[in-house]
Amino acid sequence: MTLPEADQHLSLAVEAVLKRFGAMVRQVGRRYRLDESDVDEVLQEVRIRLWRAQRTSEQIGEVSTSYVYRTASSAALDVIRRRRSRRAEQHQSLDDEGAAVALAEPSPDPHGALEGFEVAQQVARALETIPASRRPVVKMYLTGHPREEIAELMGWTEGKTRNLLYRGLADLRERLQQMGVGWERAEEAS
Repeated sequence: MTLPEADQHLSLAVEAVLKRFGAMVRQVGRRYRLDESDVDEVLQEVRIRLWRAQRTSEQIGEVSTSYVYRTASSAALDVIRRRRSRRAEQHQSLDDEGAAVALAEPSPDPHGALEGFEVAQQVARALETIPASRRPVVKMYLTGHPREEIAELMGWTEGKTRNLLYRGLADLRERLQQMGVGWERAEEAS
């Protein structure tokens, strides 16, 4: 059974977007310290969300970098929530059976991982307060995109990208300091 022609075009458009932004989506998953299978789940979730949100292949082809980034971040958080929920259910079933051994993921430093996650959440909240024109550049930079790549992806000159990035980072630094998060600590977490 073959897909109708409109669905084939839609599917091709989604795959083209994922080919273009796949590395960024994977980077977002890794930023949340997800393993490769979970990163693959994030990629699949982004695929589904693009398919649902955009009704035509033209709309999908015009999707912005910031939209894909936000979708990937949201999908990564959903994967983390599902994992925690499954873990809580497993713990509950063990408690119900009177088992003494709890299931837990091995982690070299759970306290450090939790602290890093909390700082990442504070950075994400602070990012939402900086001017909208600077936000996508700073988010992309913090996920590991070099300035030249950001300029290319956004279709901007290197000068405009540099200006927005430096001003955005200064805004972010100021906001984090107002929130009581040391800049050095925030840089270590990202």
